[in-house]
Amino acid sequence: MTVFRGISWRYDRREIIADGIVHGIGVVAALIAVTVLIFYATVWGTGGSLVSAWIYGVGLVASLGISFAYNVWPVSPVKWALRRLDHSAIFILIAATYTPFLQAGLPDPMVLANLIGIWSVALFGVFLKCVWPGRFDKLTIMLYLAMGWSGVLLWSRLHDVLSLATLVLILIGGIIYSLGVIFHVWEKLRFQNAIWHGFVVAAAGVHYAAVLTCVVGASM
Repeated sequence: MTVFRGISWRYDRREIIADGIVHGIGVVAALIAVTVLIFYATVWGTGGSLVSAWIYGVGLVASLGISFAYNVWPVSPVKWALRRLDHSAIFILIAATYTPFLQAGLPDPMVLANLIGIWSVALFGVFLKCVWPGRFDKLTIMLYLAMGWSGVLLWSRLHDVLSLATLVLILIGGIIYSLGVIFHVWEKLRFQNAIWHGFVVAAAGVHYAAVLTCVVGASM
């Protein structure tokens, strides 16, 4: 185990390689999937769905890419700078993922308030992780989960603008993310980090399908 500036890094070479493979699959899949999504939104989507698709796509690729770099980078000052970006990018990914769904519900005032609120929390989280890295980790996890499940409050309103398939996929993705948190905090488990990121990639894939169905629905 390596400790740098009070933060430990306990993974051996095999664990890092396994994690890198999981990340590599996620990044390549995300690049292809986002290209397809933006092409579809450009040709057949509305202006709003195109903007939200770009926000989501950039958030997804940036989050997975930064996570990949952080988790395979050797322990050094650069790694711990990447750690700030990695933990911050999770906030951006959650808000970016919600954006296409909430955009579909505009101009409903409650939906707009939730959109502003979720991005406000995301920016607060970025500030928290950049200014005080390595601290408030439990609070951070609670904020991640609270942001992720905040859409439940708008279920009845989004039910009228999103298809059943989209809603079910959102729910399934949220459950996968939440189950993955178990492995995220199970630090003594071997390959814990790779397993956690496997859940992240799987959940991101399900939410991508949800975003795609949302964009498809907006073009019809």
